[in-house]
Amino acid sequence: MDERHSDSYIGSANQAFESQGHELSETSIHHILLPGKTQEIQKLIKLSHVAKDRTHSPYSQFRVGAALLCSDGTVFTGCNVENASYGLTICAERTAVVKAVSEGHRDYTAIAISSDLKNNFIVPCGACRQVLAEFGTHIEVYMTRPDLTYHKMTVGELLPLCFTPDQLTREKIAVVSGQNPEGSTVSEIPKLIKSNGLEAEELLSGEQ
Repeated sequence: MDERHSDSYIGSANQAFESQGHELSETSIHHILLPGKTQEIQKLIKLSHVAKDRTHSPYSQFRVGAALLCSDGTVFTGCNVENASYGLTICAERTAVVKAVSEGHRDYTAIAISSDLKNNFIVPCGACRQVLAEFGTHIEVYMTRPDLTYHKMTVGELLPLCFTPDQLTREKIAVVSGQNPEGSTVSEIPKLIKSNGLEAEELLSGEQ
């Protein structure tokens, strides 16, 4: 991608957005070229703002939209969907990912996120960063403002030292069923801790 877009880009996208808004809002699945040109990035951003208009956010009044770009050029949009049982709320980014996965798409290159924050770029929450990391830390995240300016970072930059699927296949210590690591029983744990230079009480209190 052109290095001119590495931080923030202020373009003449507002008029284009207004003129194309109706066309862009006809469906939640679109096809655009892979990111590499200003107009393609702007279209992805515009789609995220269109998705924002579909949000169900009666409790927070905080509208968020997302547009997820797949490697084949397909774009899936999503919005935040809140629930009276607050914990069941799903963010726009995860809505887009779930839609994409359900349609057989699992290879993503970029995602644009929008909100109504006037002076700040919207950023994905920790849960959304982890969900995106499931599919690759290389994914580019375009965090935008209503004027269509943006700040770009990768998922890896937004969530350093993240837990990724490959960690599940890394070498682990041997654990025998019904026993703790290294074959020790519960009563032997304090001895095991002490043999490693720590008293059990220190470990539990967080002091070393």
